[in-house]
Amino acid sequence: MKSQLAGTGALLRLALLRDRVMVPVWTLVTTLMVVTMPGSLGSVYATAAERARAAASMNANSSMRALYGPVFGDSLGALTAWRGGVYAAALAAAMSLIIVVRHTREEEETGRQELLSAAMVGRRAPLTAALLTALVANACVALLVAGGLAGQGAPGAVALGLAVAATGTFFACTAAIAAQLTESARAAKGIAAAVLGAAFVLKAAGDAGTGGGRSPLTWVSPLGWVENVRAFAAERWWVLLLFAAAVTVQAGAAYALAGRRDLGMSFLPSRPGPADGRLGTAGALAWRLQRGSVLGWSAGFLVAGVVFGGLADGAADLVGDNDRTREIIERMGGQGGAGGAGAQVAQGAQDALTDAFLATMAGMFGMVAALYAVSSVLRLSGEESGRRAEPLLANAVGRLRWTGGHLAVAFGGSAVILLLAGLGLGLGHGREPGAAIGAALAQLPAVWLIGALAALLYGAVPQYAAAAWAVAGGALALGWIGPALNLPQAALNLSPFAHLPRLPGAQALDPAPLLVLTLLAVALTAAGLGALRRRDMIA
Repeated sequence: MKSQLAGTGALLRLALLRDRVMVPVWTLVTTLMVVTMPGSLGSVYATAAERARAAASMNANSSMRALYGPVFGDSLGALTAWRGGVYAAALAAAMSLIIVVRHTREEEETGRQELLSAAMVGRRAPLTAALLTALVANACVALLVAGGLAGQGAPGAVALGLAVAATGTFFACTAAIAAQLTESARAAKGIAAAVLGAAFVLKAAGDAGTGGGRSPLTWVSPLGWVENVRAFAAERWWVLLLFAAAVTVQAGAAYALAGRRDLGMSFLPSRPGPADGRLGTAGALAWRLQRGSVLGWSAGFLVAGVVFGGLADGAADLVGDNDRTREIIERMGGQGGAGGAGAQVAQGAQDALTDAFLATMAGMFGMVAALYAVSSVLRLSGEESGRRAEPLLANAVGRLRWTGGHLAVAFGGSAVILLLAGLGLGLGHGREPGAAIGAALAQLPAVWLIGALAALLYGAVPQYAAAAWAVAGGALALGWIGPALNLPQAALNLSPFAHLPRLPGAQALDPAPLLVLTLLAVALTAAGLGALRRRDMIA
């Protein structure tokens, strides 16, 4: 009888070969977000006294604690761990869950794993190879973060690198369990992503209520463990043992579940749907396939909007007279004027900064919504490569009707989740939600443009359709860290989001950029549909 782990090495090499682009890019983006932080923070808080005052202000502000966590020191390294540690850990977690699901459940769903398992491949070899691939990726992140921050203090750099990598490994094991529970790769990713979202909400709630990372809610969350490692501030190395214990338990559970099911099966079988009625059209089928994703994103955006809307006034109070921080926020979100004199000027300046913060949040929601649009459009590629499109297209359903149903869900779903994000911003801030909804919906043309590019790539060169992820990720990176790194405006303008009006607070709404971006999206979508009509489907 062949070994349970037979073929693990070959599968590991295959997984690393398949991920030779995604893993290095994701690793580089995660690392750059952290290692560039000391330079940008040093330009904002140039002296030790300024850093000490900033740390005290941040710890006293519940809004900032909810968003970034508490500050445990006033060195540049400690501020870097505060500002980027949890978010880098979340990126590593997202990378890891995608890797594991891709090389486990997705392989089973497409039938490729059945072919491999017919050869000398052990029962637990695919899961082991997937976890090892995620471990290699996270080890690279740890090494790069530790090396990039070594100048701030070697112990703190190593602690932060290990904490980020440990979080990625934790969620790799979470994804491994999810892959055993569901029959769908998308459902497995959704379960793991929901756990990641819940971890962030728990950490934010705990930090908002209690300073110093002492809240029980913070300790329940693995993202809370990252901040409690206290990199660059009398490191707590023992917190890493929590990651080790959790990884061991989850990995053991994943292996136990993998040994108790048949290939392609799951512990939570998919619910069969109706053969007619609501699925009488291609559009209805597309909605049924993607409704879980739309509802999940909608709920997440609404909750996040309420949370960030509630932080708006606190963020304005925290910035105070720090011109560099004010410049970064205003560059990300635009600025409004303040008229009058005396107290009216001060109030007007604070209102303008609050509007800039809300505009920044609306822009961030738009950039994240672009990831949804790409995911939804590329569902077409998964349906085609999984041979599920063939039975439909062999009948009276034409290619354009089939594609149009999925594109309607992608573009319409983008509008729904941004509308809810704007509603949440308005409700959380306590002002009339109309302005916040308008600010969120103003991001739609850029979101649609990136989704249209994904449609063009799928229609014309389906083997390179995944490159749309790089476009969406690049736009997110430029909007997120570009202003803090003081990148030239020419570089920021590479993102379509840089050309949108900054709402709320813009002096005048110029509809021209919105119209141009929308027309470009229409043109790219039409070109993609035309290319799809001419090419052969995957055989």
